[in-house]
Amino acid sequence: MKAEKVILTKRLQMIADMITMGNRLVDVGCDHGFLPLYVIQQGISPSALAMDVNQGPLEAARKNVEEAGLSECIQLRISDGLKAYNAGESDTMVCAGMGGPLMEKILTESFDKVMGLKELILQPQSEITQFRQFLRRNGLHIVEEDAVEEEGKYYIAMKVIPGAGQEGEQSSGEFMNAVEAGEEELEQQKLFDTYGECLLRSKHPVLKEYLELQLKNLQQIEGGLELQESEKALSRLPEIREEIGLVESALSYISFDV
Repeated sequence: MKAEKVILTKRLQMIADMITMGNRLVDVGCDHGFLPLYVIQQGISPSALAMDVNQGPLEAARKNVEEAGLSECIQLRISDGLKAYNAGESDTMVCAGMGGPLMEKILTESFDKVMGLKELILQPQSEITQFRQFLRRNGLHIVEEDAVEEEGKYYIAMKVIPGAGQEGEQSSGEFMNAVEAGEEELEQQKLFDTYGECLLRSKHPVLKEYLELQLKNLQQIEGGLELQESEKALSRLPEIREEIGLVESALSYISFDV
């Protein structure tokens, strides 16, 4: 009996669509293995390595792979991050469904292996601003970003080229020049780090939707704080107004026709 084709959630489909055709995949934190199954079934990747730190999800992935008859194409391996990965086994690394700080830890602990990959598809789910700064500081160049809304939550994914060399170094240099050049350049860099240069430049509709919702929520918080007289409320107002200003700047950037 022919195995059923895997249908991905919008969040995982976004990731799959960013993988370069013909690249071998390593999925770090593979959960039930749906992404490796999909890329093999669709002919996107000739082989895949599915890894997870927990035995439970890996066994679920193994069952799914065996039922699909794809054991020859998909290897499964218990691994804390990339520790059980051997350099040169794959071309594309996917890391999704975890917080930014954990993702930074995984990349930092196996940085030499990361630099040997052709591309990384990353989907941090927290501390995204700090994560973009981490990438920039370490010469990992974001070349593409996408965003989706799924069940009321917003997700972003980024394609990153490791070993960007001159390009990655230039990004850091440009930031240092911005420090010297003035507040305008610094504000733009802050905007890019917070919301994604690729998303802003492409005027991504999902980012626009997210920003409009965020602005509405922040303005409601501001209104509530203005009605209070406590020191705590008064001390938080400047922070909220600064966030509102950043969101408004991002919306202006998206709305501006160039």
